[in-house]
Amino acid sequence: MDSSTAAEGFTLGLPALLLIGLLLAAWTAAAGLALVVSRRKLRRARRDRRANLRLSRMIDESPALPLLVRSNGRIEASERLAAWFGCSSLPQHLHGLAGPESGLPVEEAEALWDAVEKTRSSAAPLRMMLHPGGANHALSVIGHLADPQVAGGGAVMLWVSDASDSAEEIARLSAEAERSRHDFHALVGLIEAAPVPMWFRDTDGRLRLVNSAYVAAVGADSAEDVVSGGIELVETVGGMTATEVAEQAKASQQAVERQAMITIDGERRAFRVSDLPVGNEGVAGYAVDVEDLQLLEREYRAFRNAQRALLDQMSSGVAQFDHARQLVFTNLPMQRIFRLPPNIGQEALPVGRIFDMMRNAGRLPEVRDFPAWRAEREGWFTANDVKDEEWVLADGTHLRVVAQPMPDGGLVMIFEDRTEQLKLASARDTLLRTRTATFDNLFEGLVVLAPDGRLQIWNRRFAAEWNLREEVLAGHPHIDALLEGMAPLLRDRADTRRIRLLVEAATLQREQTTGRVTLADGRTLALAGVPLPDGNGMLTSLDITDAQKAEAALIERNEALVEADAVKTRFLANMSYEFRTPLTSITGFAEMLRAGVAGEMTETGREYVTAILDSTARLSQQIEAVLDLTQSEAGLMPMAEEDVELMPLVTGLVQDRSQAIEQADITFNLRGDRTSGLVSGDERQLARAIGNLIDNAIASSPRGGRINMDLRRRRDGVAITITHDNAQEGVSGSADTSAGLNLPLARELIEAHKGSLDHAQDARGRVVVTVVLP
Repeated sequence: MDSSTAAEGFTLGLPALLLIGLLLAAWTAAAGLALVVSRRKLRRARRDRRANLRLSRMIDESPALPLLVRSNGRIEASERLAAWFGCSSLPQHLHGLAGPESGLPVEEAEALWDAVEKTRSSAAPLRMMLHPGGANHALSVIGHLADPQVAGGGAVMLWVSDASDSAEEIARLSAEAERSRHDFHALVGLIEAAPVPMWFRDTDGRLRLVNSAYVAAVGADSAEDVVSGGIELVETVGGMTATEVAEQAKASQQAVERQAMITIDGERRAFRVSDLPVGNEGVAGYAVDVEDLQLLEREYRAFRNAQRALLDQMSSGVAQFDHARQLVFTNLPMQRIFRLPPNIGQEALPVGRIFDMMRNAGRLPEVRDFPAWRAEREGWFTANDVKDEEWVLADGTHLRVVAQPMPDGGLVMIFEDRTEQLKLASARDTLLRTRTATFDNLFEGLVVLAPDGRLQIWNRRFAAEWNLREEVLAGHPHIDALLEGMAPLLRDRADTRRIRLLVEAATLQREQTTGRVTLADGRTLALAGVPLPDGNGMLTSLDITDAQKAEAALIERNEALVEADAVKTRFLANMSYEFRTPLTSITGFAEMLRAGVAGEMTETGREYVTAILDSTARLSQQIEAVLDLTQSEAGLMPMAEEDVELMPLVTGLVQDRSQAIEQADITFNLRGDRTSGLVSGDERQLARAIGNLIDNAIASSPRGGRINMDLRRRRDGVAITITHDNAQEGVSGSADTSAGLNLPLARELIEAHKGSLDHAQDARGRVVVTVVLP
């Protein structure tokens, strides 16, 4: 029996062992697979990290480093920029660049902040130079709005490059120019030896130096005689003397060249006269005999003028260069586009100089390497075919540039301003995108249909409300197909006819109509058909289910409030009448006691009875005030219509309270006259309201205080102003909190007369009550 039991145990354990082996094998395979996947992810992460490090290193080694300025002024950049700005470490805020550890001047830091703010608000590009540590160190800064993927919220991206070498070059050129100006006098000897008349004028336009050719041309004995006598070689031409022409050249700092007839040895000859400004020293001039070229020049001028007249009528700019790559002609559109001076064609200028002038005027595309860009365009002179490219200027101007090489080695460049065309195209695209975004964010579903019933425009809310697929709407279905897709959502399929009538009224009848439909899920949609100016019609749908529920709830609540107010009014009125019965009895018994009906009373008893009568009188007034206030709120108080003269009424009210005023030791000043005029109303109720205000002023004023009461006629009616000191220190002056029912009742009575009552407190802490009656 023991052997059989052992055999049975061995047989039952074998499947279990097999199952355990399979589980271990599966677990081992899964662990190996997870290990392979983890190694792949690790290798991919290492590659990404190396790529990020390589990109970061490339940015650090770039000649231009990025500087990100957040909307709050915080900056993010490489620490390499700290040394450029003269900082020991990069500050956290842009203003920190002008701190005590920075070499950036404060005014330049403020200018940089202003430029960043301007770029953030207007998206205008930023360009400026900074000089941290002095004029020998220069940084070029170019900025623009940061890409939202880089930094959102109005951040500005600045690219900073070290331009110290350029600054040193400018300083060197300025020094050379200064030396050239001082060497001007060294040229006097050369002028004397020139074969053509030459002269020099000082800053006042007077002749200071002439050469021998000039002396011979005017027939003078010596240069001193010419200078002292102010003998002019050139006569007045075109209403301008030689001195005025020189002044013009000096003012414009540009050479002035003209043709003039000069008499030399009794013969009239044509000369080309030039006046050239020489810095701030004066104006130099010379005259060249061109008589032999006059005829040829006239013929050429006639042809040139005809050509210019034709090209000036074009809308495109035209510039013509000769074989020496010098400008020989520009038309008026060319001068206007590139802001060139009007006399740009009077002097031969190389194409490189023209490009420099365009760049200085900000009329060339922004490029990183301008000399290379300019050299590439100068290569158009030797090109074998026509060059055609697009230029985008800093102000957004788009130019199409066509360069045609000429057989003689010259070049003709044509500039077509395509800004308006591109603006119109961009405006159209922007308008379409704006319209789509606007429609998609409306609370209403919206579709636009043509007069033939074809769908033109829709928004996402309409598609969602009616469970319509975008691909169906994109096919611009007819209204019949559209209504067929909308019908399953309607509680009553007959409402599709109502929708069709709205569309027909908007598109065909050009009438605006509205309607409502109920959906199968219980929602209610308000529909509107609106005719559009372009002949199409617009159908809108708005879910008003919640609004209807809220409206019903508000109506129900308002009815409950009206009923509660009526119950309150009835209760207060009933309670007022119920209070009067026992109060009348108390008053009667007290009067009987005071009259001695119950026998002779002691002095103390009489005082008690008098106090009871005073209290019952005040309580009776309060009850009457409650009743009147309740009737006024309910609109049930009877009001007489009569003419009331305010000044006598107010005077009587003050006189009735003279004893109370004297007991309170109050000075009461009443100002006004009969010009205050009449008001229409109930004299008794007006007297009650104004009397309550006077009583409140007496009760609220400190002992020995002052009350001023003014009556004045204003455009909007009669104004009654009561000003008094506040007996309760620290009280804001709103007497509604301490005056019992006097002021609420006064307000109700005044408003019943279509007037207004206002409480205020002036700068001295005095209470000011203003009543205006129409």
